[in-house]
Amino acid sequence: MNSWVNSAEILGSDLPLELSGTGNRRVLLMDALREAVRSGRLAPGTRLPPYRSLAADLGLARNTVADAYAELVAEGWLAARQGSGTRVAERAVPVTPVHRPRTPERAARPVHDLVQGQPDPSVFPRTAWLASARRALAAAPDDAFGPGDPHGRPELRRALAGYLARVRGVRAAPERIVLCSGAAHGLRLLAEVVGGPWAAEEYGLPFHRALLASHGVGTRPLGVDADGARVDGLTRRDRAVLLTPAHQFPTGGPLHPGRRAAVVDWARATGGLVVEDDYDGEFRYDRQPVGAVQGLDPEHVVLLGSVSKSLSPTLRIGWMVLPQRLVGPVVTAKGEREQFSSATEQLTLADFVGSGAYDRQVRRMRQRHRRRRDQLVAALERRAPHIRVTGIAAGLHAVLELPPGTERSAVRAAAWQGLAVECLADYLHPGSEGAGQADAPRDGLVVGYATPAESAYPEALEALCRALPPG
Repeated sequence: MNSWVNSAEILGSDLPLELSGTGNRRVLLMDALREAVRSGRLAPGTRLPPYRSLAADLGLARNTVADAYAELVAEGWLAARQGSGTRVAERAVPVTPVHRPRTPERAARPVHDLVQGQPDPSVFPRTAWLASARRALAAAPDDAFGPGDPHGRPELRRALAGYLARVRGVRAAPERIVLCSGAAHGLRLLAEVVGGPWAAEEYGLPFHRALLASHGVGTRPLGVDADGARVDGLTRRDRAVLLTPAHQFPTGGPLHPGRRAAVVDWARATGGLVVEDDYDGEFRYDRQPVGAVQGLDPEHVVLLGSVSKSLSPTLRIGWMVLPQRLVGPVVTAKGEREQFSSATEQLTLADFVGSGAYDRQVRRMRQRHRRRRDQLVAALERRAPHIRVTGIAAGLHAVLELPPGTERSAVRAAAWQGLAVECLADYLHPGSEGAGQADAPRDGLVVGYATPAESAYPEALEALCRALPPG
């Protein structure tokens, strides 16, 4: 049974409010309670002291406290039920009172965005991109302004072939590369060409699973542990397997070398296809990035990549490095003309890669993201040493391992702190429970550290630490 908080916990010395002034005591008490709820010091469901007890503690008239409680109940800050007392209302975000529009943005959107998957838009390399665009347009052949080839511009395919071979260990001629508008577009095309069923890691993007399902391709989960996907669960019935070998999404482990070899052996023995989502393979901070699985067997592995993490998700440019046998069917599925990715942006990216500007941007972002992750780890060691960061030092996000049963309450507490953050359970394959390969679901937060501005990031970390369950 929850005990109520006392007046010192509600009106602590860190709150800039005095009840000894000449102002209206009821209004001052309401302000103090609202601020305690906004700051997260009074969490949803917290039971408040009876108004008689609080009145005695604060030296106020009983009616003053009773009226303050009643008004806050009417505004939605508190909830009262016969026999259970007065509690902080259960809501995802605080409600701003009608007569106090000081912070309406708090109720409309989070103050800090710690959702995974997107870089800080302010660090897009505008000057270098503009220089590449000017050079690319000046040198563009006339056919670049006609109907687009569904393979994609040859200039970009040549540039990517060299870059991916040098940085990711990919073995592919430009003729094996088909451009698309991103990883999701690539998955749509592969679903149409390859068919199902597919296996997929038990933790992954629900959007990808839903996209495959919408094209008639069902997925079944493969268990995930510290060594990545348990590929020994693959069968001859599986037409393909969707993996994130460089940095398992979202739990953070790389695919063990033995499992990399095993999944290639499975593909060779069964004629299956390994679909390698290389979503952030360039961003490894503790060592050089591990080469792509595609390098082990280009005829049985498709590599999917894009610039959504390294540059911007608004640049709808991605690529598929395909086995030779799939190039024709994928291009046919794509259509007779390029409908999805701008030829001028493809030409700009080709120059951006060829000039070395892309390498410089990746190095810049790698340093920035490593610093962000180090700040996150340091803040946890200082403020919440019982919370462990799982996985390798890589990517644009980290998973914080939580005590069992605390995940949802931590997300609610984060919302009260003005944070947008996600549960690890949101990424769990719905078929994982009862699957022979899958572990019991884990509790955790998926924390994206790339999006906040530099000036806001320390405050975001402090708010995150306040939202975490105690040790």
